[in-house]
Amino acid sequence: MVIDRSGIILFVEHYDACINFYANVLALPVQFSTADLTTFKFAGSYLIVERGGVASTKVKEVSDNPCILRMNVADVAQAAQTVRSFGVEVVCKEYDWGSIAKFTDPDGNICEFKDSRTFDLQLASGGVGGSGF
Repeated sequence: MVIDRSGIILFVEHYDACINFYANVLALPVQFSTADLTTFKFAGSYLIVERGGVASTKVKEVSDNPCILRMNVADVAQAAQTVRSFGVEVVCKEYDWGSIAKFTDPDGNICEFKDSRTFDLQLASGGVGGSGF
């Protein structure tokens, strides 16, 4: 089987707020939009944000949403500061396998930045790094 494209579909309750978050806070380019969904360029993939989800007023637990939207970046601290400038709370952590910065979208879905350098080293060595909030 040859997969020629991959994507993620994220169902949200607060559609307009989530579209604003992904378009303006994370600066993901919009590929196309309809009344009920918006597709963003998501590095080498795509992210569809679609109506029909359930929001949470707090961070969604793994049992609520067993998915984290991870974005590898060159500078985790700088990316975290950019998101903070929009009033988003960000938690930065250092691990032996690299740096991460976690935050949530307006529906409580977890997003995180991961440093590209240590991820590339993990790939080269076959190592595995986890994710903790």
